[in-house]
Amino acid sequence: MTKKPAANPQIKLWMAAIKPPMYSVAIMPIWVGTAVAFSETKNFNLAIFSTFIAGAILILAWENISNDVFDSETGIDKNKHHSLVNLTGNKLLIFWLGNLCLVTGLLGIMAIGIWQNDPTVVGLIVLCCALGYIYQGPPFRLGYQGLGEIICFFAFGPLAIAAAYYSQTQSWSMTSLAASVIVGMATSLILFCSHFHQVKDDIAAGKRSPVVRLGTAKAAQVLYGCTGSIYALILLFVWWGMFPGWTLLSWLSLPYAFQLCRHVQQNHHLPDKVSNCKFIAVNIHFWCCLLLGVGFMLVGG
Repeated sequence: MTKKPAANPQIKLWMAAIKPPMYSVAIMPIWVGTAVAFSETKNFNLAIFSTFIAGAILILAWENISNDVFDSETGIDKNKHHSLVNLTGNKLLIFWLGNLCLVTGLLGIMAIGIWQNDPTVVGLIVLCCALGYIYQGPPFRLGYQGLGEIICFFAFGPLAIAAAYYSQTQSWSMTSLAASVIVGMATSLILFCSHFHQVKDDIAAGKRSPVVRLGTAKAAQVLYGCTGSIYALILLFVWWGMFPGWTLLSWLSLPYAFQLCRHVQQNHHLPDKVSNCKFIAVNIHFWCCLLLGVGFMLVGG
């Protein structure tokens, strides 16, 4: 039996740099906000939804690309072989590629504002972009102060979901605000998990991430509470009558939650072994948010 050839290491590095699974972070807020709107109004504008998804993906690409550029300036990515700047050796090219993604993405969002003759969605997304910049960009670099998870919560939770809901209804909703808490927490969980394997590099670059501040052992314990609270809140919102019972479908993502907490608890002090925990967190985010939206859609249908 012939052995399967090993994957090209360079291709693996490029895939790690591009991070395809991470783009669910851009899609899910739009999906959940739109699903809540559909459950309440029974209306769904496919053109706006599709344009919003495309714009959100491009804006997240800008954030990921520009983060590699800004991190290259602080030296925190010197051991990160899958940094786009390290892979290409051309920081200027990567910087302008990121800006091109940002401008193209914002043009899509502006198209929504023009169609609706209402700048509200554009304003909300520009605010999201501003938060994305101050998270990592100079002179702010608030992520280096351990504020990244808070910024991430608001940008991908309340602001993004409010924009998605408003794009479909041109109104506001307390239910979408409650849903945004779930999505925001699930998104911040990914960022929180991304710190476990790079504590030494973070300390060397002066980055005081929550995991650096807490230490990996305590951060692993905090992870249990953060992960469990997502599911507890969904149950609470169903009990209060804010969410339909169908949104409990999101609990089908619990096996990933158990896997994540167990994996980090066992390997929090082993960078090579714990480095994949953020991808388990991506699975939680994707399936929990996808099924949460499905629950709302089933009511709307």
